[in-house]
Amino acid sequence: MSVISVQTDPENLTLTLVAEFEARKERVWQVWEDPRQLERWWGPPTWPATFVRHEFSEGGECRYYMTGPDGEKARGWWKILSVDAPNGFEFQDGFAGDDGEPSGFLGTTRCVVSLEEQDGKTRMTSVSSFESAEQLE
Repeated sequence: MSVISVQTDPENLTLTLVAEFEARKERVWQVWEDPRQLERWWGPPTWPATFVRHEFSEGGECRYYMTGPDGEKARGWWKILSVDAPNGFEFQDGFAGDDGEPSGFLGTTRCVVSLEEQDGKTRMTSVSSFESAEQLE
């Protein structure tokens, strides 16, 4: 995966990430569908993810935690709002408490992921929308 661009738009409270994969769209889609593959990709390299629930369908919920270098855990959640396989999906996300459930800490983010294939490569665009400038920061 190569990150093509990352743009923050403080006026519209969005962050847009564009990445390109040397793979067909269906293959990139599989990473989102399969929690074991997603764990190898989601989050920073020094904070590996573990998905404990992964209901990747409209209305489904996901729960995960990332483990830091010192063993600390940061927990998160997703609620899948829509799925258009293998073209993209939309979800809400946020931080979770120790019980894995949404905590409300720093609010909720809405993310739209789009996949477009051209010449055997896939371009992924992820647009995250935030509730406030503080949350975007």
